[in-house]
Amino acid sequence: FFSDRLTPMGVIMVVRNITENVRLDNLRKEFVANVSHELKTPLTSIRGYSETIMNEDLTYQEIVRFAKVINQEANRMNRLVVDLLQLSRLDDKKVKWNKVMFSLEDLSKLICEKMQYVASQKHHRLECEAIEKIPNVYADKDAIEQVLINIISNSIKYTPDGGIIKVYLGYVGDRVVVKVIDNGIGIPEKDLERIFERFYRVDKARSRKMGGTGLGLSIVKEMLDGNDGTIDIKSVVNKGTEVTISLPTKKK
Repeated sequence: FFSDRLTPMGVIMVVRNITENVRLDNLRKEFVANVSHELKTPLTSIRGYSETIMNEDLTYQEIVRFAKVINQEANRMNRLVVDLLQLSRLDDKKVKWNKVMFSLEDLSKLICEKMQYVASQKHHRLECEAIEKIPNVYADKDAIEQVLINIISNSIKYTPDGGIIKVYLGYVGDRVVVKVIDNGIGIPEKDLERIFERFYRVDKARSRKMGGTGLGLSIVKEMLDGNDGTIDIKSVVNKGTEVTISLPTKKK
């Protein structure tokens, strides 16, 4: 900078930290790459099987078998698109939370009853109990139902046959706590800090085989954030996973 007589007086330096901007840009690029990959995989299968049906002289049984694969891949793409649209609405703050007072204990027990059949397919024991009398919580009931279904479904999915999944309810201060504990395959410690990232999978091949989109826990985190809730995951490989969710009992 200069004086009134244009004599040099000194130098001004501006230092700008762009670390966060670079991180967000890298996340955006990774997200686009992941979406493209997740859509390309089922599209490749659909294209390959449909061209085979059109161009080959197949038996009726073969056509039915190929059509089933096409249907499965189309359903997989649909699940992905539905999850992406839901995340988009959450990101844009377009979701209007219908917060009410309700019994999380009753909701948890109802969800466990609904999922008993799914658990029985893998010979799991699914239990739900409240350690003490639980006060009502203040949150969007439909959103919390989706959260609990996602968490319990993951426990069922990633626990070997004959496992045990326990859902405990309690409360601390002005918050109700739900713990979902299983004795499944667990999550490596290095993956725990990234588990809520979109499309992040501990085992990509296994997740795709089981029909996961890699967006479930991201949606869970967004929904809990929107309802003043928290989530914490502790896990040990080959021993099991403990997911802890807390929700407020009072309006803020």
